[in-house]
Amino acid sequence: MKNKYAIILVLCFMASGLYAQITERERPKEWDSLIDGGRFVDRFLPMHVQGALTDDAWGANYVLPRYTDNGIEDNTWSYWGGNAKLGKDGNYHLIVCRWREDSEKGHYEWPNSIVVHAVSKNPFGPYKVKNTVGYGHNPEFFQLKDGRFVVYVIGSYYISNSLDGPWEKKKFKFNKRDRKIPEGLSNLTFAKREDGSFLMICRGGGVWFSQTGVSPYNLVSDGSVYPPYDGEYEDPVVWRTNVQYHMIVNDWKGRIAYHLRSKNGVNWKVEPGEAYIPGISVYEDGTKVDWYKFERIKVLQDKYGRATQAHFAVIDTIKGEDKGSDRHSSKQIIIPLTKGRLLTILNKKTITKSTKKIKVEIAAEDGFDPHTDIDINSLRFGASEVVNYGKGSSVVKTIKRGKNLQLIFDGQGNGLTKDNFVAKLTGKTKDGKLLFGYARLPKVVYIEPIRSARMPVFAENGSNMEIEVENFGQIPSKPSKIKVSYINNNKEIEISSGTIPKLAPFQKTSLKLNYKNVFQKGVSYPIIVTINSPNQNPVIFKKTIIPLAE
Repeated sequence: MKNKYAIILVLCFMASGLYAQITERERPKEWDSLIDGGRFVDRFLPMHVQGALTDDAWGANYVLPRYTDNGIEDNTWSYWGGNAKLGKDGNYHLIVCRWREDSEKGHYEWPNSIVVHAVSKNPFGPYKVKNTVGYGHNPEFFQLKDGRFVVYVIGSYYISNSLDGPWEKKKFKFNKRDRKIPEGLSNLTFAKREDGSFLMICRGGGVWFSQTGVSPYNLVSDGSVYPPYDGEYEDPVVWRTNVQYHMIVNDWKGRIAYHLRSKNGVNWKVEPGEAYIPGISVYEDGTKVDWYKFERIKVLQDKYGRATQAHFAVIDTIKGEDKGSDRHSSKQIIIPLTKGRLLTILNKKTITKSTKKIKVEIAAEDGFDPHTDIDINSLRFGASEVVNYGKGSSVVKTIKRGKNLQLIFDGQGNGLTKDNFVAKLTGKTKDGKLLFGYARLPKVVYIEPIRSARMPVFAENGSNMEIEVENFGQIPSKPSKIKVSYINNNKEIEISSGTIPKLAPFQKTSLKLNYKNVFQKGVSYPIIVTINSPNQNPVIFKKTIIPLAE
């Protein structure tokens, strides 16, 4: 039996007559057992009612009537993509691209998109265009450590001291570091790290780091970090909270988006269930708007990094059917999200299956009183692998800590292992609404060195090699071991090893290692470079190369 969300998806598109445009994906059987809060899609809330409900707007019948004050739209322009941030002026600033709706090519005028800066006092809109940035498509903007603003667009970026400009157009530099770039360099998404350096995910799921956000981006991942499922992925968005990194990526053809989490932005865990699906745009008064496509998801973050609302580029029909001067077009919509609660684990020792009690403090916030708002009996705490399915530890005692509340969980069934880097809370408020949150675990190191090696360069004489190693972490690394080996008859054979010295963040070194020649000239060999560091998992880079060219 397929997951209920798959059924909703199918019915949505059968009703619109556009079902032939999708490829239905089989949902994993275990998704049927997920509870409310086990999927990212469960966090979507009804859209706020603003302005007047109207039929006097562009769009196919299944997106009418609607409230046009949500996000940004008008009859003159087609809008696409973009993200928003709260400014120091108290306004919300949106960077979005658009093209003339009456263009002869219709939707396929998008290569001539113009990026604009729009402003609203309300995070949900309506946003009004204030000024122009320049030409470009699929924008995402961020702020550098020095205060300047960067607007990424496909193929380049704009930089300015102010969102009001003037803007200077430049190009990023990329260093693939002997690795294959997954699906090219487009639709990039960025997250600022604690020290002001940047993590970037490219369209194909490659992980990159830049020390400043405009200095060269360096490829660290060996392949894609996307889910290992059948899918045609695009539209990644990455963000960092005070607990961990999050990413959502969309299988555009299967209409399944996935939610992933990471401790360091390099190694990612795929969460079960859909991150979002068609049919999520419902207003508080029950009005439903069935947009044909939801793309280019971005999130608005609060001061803790938590996602408070999702921004989507939406279109009411197949892109090829959106012609110039017709009833079809595209816009940006904004959907509020249930905000994760602020949790702190008070245990000092590592939590295991033998831990008897787990002490968690949940913080009071504006609009949330943990003493009166929580259905205590509904709470479950532990590894997401058990909590997402309704299991985990339950509350045995509560203690008032001023405005905050301390929850004492029976440690039995917490499900936490060395593979978990955070714990998860799920439950309900007393009025039946979703309550969830993540907490960092004791004894887990969250900011650590990220050592990464390139492939060895072998000397022609076949007796020595040179290997470049760089630390892309935010703290200095300690000395660690490196090993070079190759595969022969399905066996790994070590040919050399050495020691990587201490490296400051973004510092690199070039190691010279001797080895006994085992290679034939002009023959390719599967080479493995392994870095072993104290208290960290081995970092392995594999590639087939020709060590000794003819």
